[in-house]
Amino acid sequence: MDTIKGTKSCKLHEYASRDALAEALAISVSGVLAGGISARGSAVLVVSGGSTPKLFFDHLSHCDIEWNKVTIVLVDERIVPADHDRANAKLVAEHLLVNKAANARFEPYAVDGTSPDECAQRSETLLDQSVRQIDALILGMGTDGHTASFFPGGDNLDNALALDNDASVIAMQAEGAGEPRLTLTLPIVLGAHFLALHIEGAEKQSVLEEALAGNDIKQMPVRAVFEHTKKPIQIFWAP
Repeated sequence: MDTIKGTKSCKLHEYASRDALAEALAISVSGVLAGGISARGSAVLVVSGGSTPKLFFDHLSHCDIEWNKVTIVLVDERIVPADHDRANAKLVAEHLLVNKAANARFEPYAVDGTSPDECAQRSETLLDQSVRQIDALILGMGTDGHTASFFPGGDNLDNALALDNDASVIAMQAEGAGEPRLTLTLPIVLGAHFLALHIEGAEKQSVLEEALAGNDIKQMPVRAVFEHTKKPIQIFWAP
């Protein structure tokens, strides 16, 4: 299987096990980061939360690159304290900012504002410079077809997906999101030099194929990434 049915805007990398996938993705990403460091003296990595990337984080944290020249940012974040069990920042701290990668610089979202919109504005001030030149960005995907915090029914979904939106960070609330969220916007995601989608299991493969076979972006927002990308998206998948 060389492609996910429904799109030509991707390249599928299929692995027999999730550990093999995590290792291969880590090697690919570390190579991209090393290239950025060689070209500019620094590199920016943007990662997703959830349970799926834990193995990937573990492998990546052992990669031998100049981590002190790498800035790490999250694709999205829940508006909860950084030490909350559902905070993506805690996931990164525990699983990625360890081993050799402990020397990387982590730039978190601002989650202590008086409202989601204030958090978004403050986060944009903190992150904007870094996310305007992303070397590698790794997306995840939910079984509802969301990616980043582009949720079906999200109150700011139209703005988050607008290609003419100059904002880098936007607030999002949706029934399927749980807590209010902060997310990078679609133009920022699409600007990454290396853009990958990391999914595992037959269910998520089926969800992605369903999303790409349809035409309703608002129903399955992950479709927006594939529809508007100008470069092939690297899909890393294992059963």
